[in-house]
Amino acid sequence: MTLLPEGARRLGAWCVLVLLVSAVLAVGIWLCALLKTAVTPVLLALLGTALLGPLYRRLLRMRVHRSLAAGLTCAAVVVVVGGAVYIVVSALIETGDQIVASLRDAAQSLAEHLGAAGTSLDDLAANSKDLLSKFGGTAASGVISGVSVVGQMIAMAVLALLLVFFFLRDSQRAVRALHSFVPRGRGEAAEVMARRAFEAIEGFMRGTTVIALIDAVCITVGLLILQVPGAVGLGALVFVGAYIPYLGAFISGAVAVLVALADRGWVIALWALGVVLAVQVLEGHVLQPMIQSRTVQMHPAVVMLAITAGASVAGILGMLLAVPLTAAAFGIYSELRTQYARGRSAEA
Repeated sequence: MTLLPEGARRLGAWCVLVLLVSAVLAVGIWLCALLKTAVTPVLLALLGTALLGPLYRRLLRMRVHRSLAAGLTCAAVVVVVGGAVYIVVSALIETGDQIVASLRDAAQSLAEHLGAAGTSLDDLAANSKDLLSKFGGTAASGVISGVSVVGQMIAMAVLALLLVFFFLRDSQRAVRALHSFVPRGRGEAAEVMARRAFEAIEGFMRGTTVIALIDAVCITVGLLILQVPGAVGLGALVFVGAYIPYLGAFISGAVAVLVALADRGWVIALWALGVVLAVQVLEGHVLQPMIQSRTVQMHPAVVMLAITAGASVAGILGMLLAVPLTAAAFGIYSELRTQYARGRSAEA
C-alpha cells in the first residue's frame, strides 16, 4: 500500500467503506423483506406516531395521563382514518363504474385516433373470457388468496394501531433504552440523531397530509365546476395518490383528464388538464416551500429513485414508505454533518 500515492489509498479506503455500508444495507433490506409481516406494522406505526405526535403532546400539556392521552389519540385516529376511508371508498364505489366507463370510452377514442392495429377492448374482453374459462381453478384460488391477504392487512392494521399506542406512551422509555444500547459517551449524539430522523418523518407526514387535502379539494372543486362525472371519486383518488410524490399526482391527474376527455370532449379535457397543472404548480411553488419548509428537502430525482427502490422491494407499500424513510436518512446525515463540523471547529 505504501507504493500507492495518497490519493489512491484514500480512494481505496472510501471504496471499502462504501462496500461495507452497502452490504449492511442490503442485508437489512433482505431481512425486512423476509420479515415483512412483522416489519410492516412497525414502520406503519412509526409513520402514525409521527403524524399523531403533536396531538399527543398537546394532551400531555393539558395534564392528561400518558396512557389516557395515548388512548385518546389512537381513538381519534380510528375515527378520523375510519371516516376518511369510508368517504373515499363510498365516493369510489358510487362513481367507480362511471369512471371506468369513461376511461373505457377514452381508450377506445384514443385507439381510433391513433389507429391501433386490430386490438380493441372488445377483442381483449373476448380473449379474457376464454382465459377465464381455461383457468377457472386459478381464479378460485386467487379469490381465496385475496381473502387471506385482506385478513392479513386487517391484522397488520390492528397491530400497527396497538404499536402506535405503545410508541406514544413509552417514548421516554425508548430514549432511555437507546442510551443503554449505544456505547458510553455516545448516547446524547444517538438521541439527537434519532430525534432529527423522527422530526423529518413527522414533518413529512404532516405536510403531505395537508398538501394532499388541499390538492384534493382544489381538483374536486375544479372538476365539479367543469361538470366532470365522478368528480368526488377523482378527488379522493388525488388525496390517496398524493402520498406517493410526483408519481401519484401524475397518475391521478391523468385519470381525471381521461375521464373528462371521454365524457365531456376535448375542450373540457383541456380545461381539466389546466386545473390539474395549476394545482401542481400551486403545490410545487407555494404549498411545498411553505408547509414543508422545516422538513428535509430532497431533490426530485432522489425522491423518484427512492420510490423506484421502494416499489422494487415492497410494491405499493414500499412506494408509500420510501420517501419518509429517505427523509429520515437525510435527517440523520444532516445531523452527522453538523456534529462533524462542530468537532472540526472544536479541534481547531
